[in-house]
Amino acid sequence: MSAPDRPYRVTVVCHGNICRSPMAELLLREAFDDAGLGDRVEVDSAGTSAEELGNPAHPRTIATLQRHGHPDLGWSTHRARQFGPDWFDAADLVLAADHPHADRLSRLSRTEADAAKVRLVRSFDPDAVAVGDLHMADPWYGGDAEYEQTYAEIRAAVPGIVEHVRRALDG
Repeated sequence: MSAPDRPYRVTVVCHGNICRSPMAELLLREAFDDAGLGDRVEVDSAGTSAEELGNPAHPRTIATLQRHGHPDLGWSTHRARQFGPDWFDAADLVLAADHPHADRLSRLSRTEADAAKVRLVRSFDPDAVAVGDLHMADPWYGGDAEYEQTYAEIRAAVPGIVEHVRRALDG
């Protein structure tokens, strides 16, 4: 839980930080603003890999957000970064795109408290939990349909994430 003197911090993590995690970062920023929590929550993103360091969000990520009418809450300035063990110090919640990323984050964690911050994005989607499918495929290998699927999966999880953070802030 965040300290009273600083915002609650959410970090979304995927492989390269150009597709899934920046899409989720931007959708969460918008959702926290819409929920009246934008001044109490900070959202960022990173990758587990260094291969995309410094690269912008993937053009299909941006196109998908634009198709759905989302404002630019950072996609034009986004640059891929790599998550390191010290990132746990600033994060209250670390959202992994899929199981391999959650496993990698668990290996990077230095303490049980660090490891306890890691959750899968789709673990906040009750329908995904009900069917037991918390994986989010990497759309980088596909086309617009795969980016639309990623968008839908993130959108389905966003209300649960917002509610989780609201409870943490209130509790």
